[in-house]
Amino acid sequence: MLVLSLPEPGPDSPQGLRGATMKDFSLWALLPLLHALFTAAGLWLVYSVAVDNQNVAPLSSQTWRTNGSLYPPYISIAGNFPPASCIFSQVMNLSAFAGLLIGLLRYLQVRRRLVSVWLNRCSLAAFSTACCGMSLLGNFQIFPQLVVHNLGTALTFGLGLVFCWTQAVITLKADQGSRAGAAVRFLLSACITLCMVPYFWLMALEQHLQAARCQWALVSFLLLFISTFALEFRHSSFHIVTLDTAARPFTQSDHRDASEAPPTRI
Repeated sequence: MLVLSLPEPGPDSPQGLRGATMKDFSLWALLPLLHALFTAAGLWLVYSVAVDNQNVAPLSSQTWRTNGSLYPPYISIAGNFPPASCIFSQVMNLSAFAGLLIGLLRYLQVRRRLVSVWLNRCSLAAFSTACCGMSLLGNFQIFPQLVVHNLGTALTFGLGLVFCWTQAVITLKADQGSRAGAAVRFLLSACITLCMVPYFWLMALEQHLQAARCQWALVSFLLLFISTFALEFRHSSFHIVTLDTAARPFTQSDHRDASEAPPTRI
């Protein structure tokens, strides 16, 4: 059985996290930062390839038909045409896997610090489903598989927003350090919400260029939110513990010893 264990904070430091030095910082803090950095870089690479191939208009265009392109610069449309679609699928799959790992580690980190466990479980369930949605929208392109792709988009953005708000509340309640971290997450959650509302509203009005800009801003704020978990992960060390609960297996050496032993008469 595999178990992820998190060492408890020491009793000598206030709130278990303060008073740490640079040598105490964990390399796990790099995981949220690298996730946000490489996901953003991958998506901008997809956009650059799509613009270079004149599949979508640049975000800086005044109108999305000025350069002869047929489509506005939505992330999904930019990742619809090869070779950008191949990059888009890989970026979404890797980002979904890394995001799922971050969500699981965050759940383990705060599960003993919350009085109510349902909030932490709901947050993990929401983000796990959002990561599955990321895999769906990355592997099922929007034009050939519109329904499945839109389902993945709804799961990613909708449940991703739920994850952000619940994590902001958890940060406030988990007594992990400063209230400034909770304030930053509440602010980022509000920015994501303010980007999501006009995104769908502008799409309904067929203002696609403005809607695409809102979508890019939404994704940027979401990645920035995930990167803030580096603040807590820098004080944590996660280990994989292997537990063998079964009996010792019968090895080849045991078989050889048994064959060399004299027979026993009954």
